[in-house]
Amino acid sequence: RRISSIQRPKRPLTAYLRFVVDNRPAFREKNPEASNLELIKKLAGAWKELPASQKQVYEEARKTDWKRYGEQMAAYKAQLTPAQAAALKEERRKQLAKRRSIRAKRELNLLGKPKRARSGFNIFLSENFKESEGISAVAKLKKLFDMWQKLSTSQKQPYLQLAEDDKVRYENEMKSWEAKMIELGREDLVRSKKQRLKKKPVETAKQAEIARTSSGGNKAKFKKSEE
Repeated sequence: RRISSIQRPKRPLTAYLRFVVDNRPAFREKNPEASNLELIKKLAGAWKELPASQKQVYEEARKTDWKRYGEQMAAYKAQLTPAQAAALKEERRKQLAKRRSIRAKRELNLLGKPKRARSGFNIFLSENFKESEGISAVAKLKKLFDMWQKLSTSQKQPYLQLAEDDKVRYENEMKSWEAKMIELGREDLVRSKKQRLKKKPVETAKQAEIARTSSGGNKAKFKKSEE
């Protein structure tokens, strides 16, 4: 039976987060009009100015909880079967990958990376989504997709042209943005030449084998006909 990672012992809070949990109510009472962001900034400032002796109290509490956490984790892992341990490991890997992806997207947003070019269908979708009838967003999406499929080539053309214009906009903005990233020493965010070029469909090994076989057969037939 699969054991969910929800049953996994929770990691202890850091010394700073303990301070925030303990002092947030008092700070909220003193600053009722402050937004959550403003409140966090005030708490961060208070933690920064907190004497080392008081910070040590929170640090010692963290160490105590961390020791207890280690014991709980050992007991938790001991009850798992090899299959459950492997499943939890894979679940953990996916969670970490998702977090890394979220952090990467957040960083790119902060760095002002240009938005990707939209397709003709995406432009059609954004223009008609609100007016479309449907009991849910999924139903609306399906209806609009069916409508898009039924449009004639001439009816799709304005949207396809807007999409082409948006591609030009995206490429121009990306070139400027990538030049800026190089200046900042972030070459890791710059696309390679291969990524900039339009990728051709990759031929699978099976398709390649069929093509070679077919080509060889045609050559044999051609040679026989000549004879």
